[in-house]
Amino acid sequence: MLKSLKLLADPTRLRILRLLDREPLSVADLQEVLGMGQSRISTQLSQLKGGGLVGDERSGKNNIYRSEMSSELSGLVRDASTELPEARKDDTALRHLLRKRQDKSRAYFDELAGRFGKDYVPGRSWKGLAEALLKVMAVGTVADLGAGEGTLSQLLAQRAEKVIAVDLSEKMVAFGTQLAREHGLANLEYRAGDLENPPLEPGEINLAVLSQALHHAASPQRALDAAFQALRSGGQLVILDLLQHQFEEARELYADTWLGFGEAELAAMLEKSGFTGIETAVVDREAEPPHFQTLLAVARKK
Repeated sequence: MLKSLKLLADPTRLRILRLLDREPLSVADLQEVLGMGQSRISTQLSQLKGGGLVGDERSGKNNIYRSEMSSELSGLVRDASTELPEARKDDTALRHLLRKRQDKSRAYFDELAGRFGKDYVPGRSWKGLAEALLKVMAVGTVADLGAGEGTLSQLLAQRAEKVIAVDLSEKMVAFGTQLAREHGLANLEYRAGDLENPPLEPGEINLAVLSQALHHAASPQRALDAAFQALRSGGQLVILDLLQHQFEEARELYADTWLGFGEAELAAMLEKSGFTGIETAVVDREAEPPHFQTLLAVARKK
């Protein structure tokens, strides 16, 4: 009992135990939910297993871990968990993980996406497909948040009633405004502003897009809150960003504030902002080091 109590006194081990007490999980699952590295989680699992609180079994290439606590210890974990500041976030991330498991068709469509472009077919490309989809997309007012010079904004302006390109840089806004004027895009407006307090009225837009912008925000949560406020009821948010990585040089090379986001982490932030219908997927992986991966998230405002 004393050894078990000592193991439970560590917040990380406590977080792991409360999750395994609800659902058998692999190390990869725990990484996604907790947003921690593999070695750290494996070390904690080893200690919990040594203390008889956790068991594991082989499933394909992975070990699946499960709680082997007594009912008394399980109750103690539940009581102690009320003092964990991360408990609510962990619960949200676990729900998101379990929703993904239930989506039986997702693996199939991920496989299809992975095959696209592997075999050469003249004239078929992701760029061509994106252009085609833009042509059939029908939306009202779109906000491109963190637009830069506005390449995406200019593409969106082909179909949207109005596009508002928001960027922090006054020079970038001036440059984009000049480009829009030169290309006759009267429905494209550039506004200077911050992601966390964009120059948008509540309920002004139908679609918000954050394309490789969220990892530059000082507070990603506030940026998502602001996007939620700017959306009309039924409006959608689309995020393209980097999956969580360890390439520290990105802070200097690209002025990144955050080293990407985990799927469950991003889903939890979206849920906290009030979004529903949240879906995430890793949609690309670069062939060259550091092998950045692209994370897609879509969500809706009720």
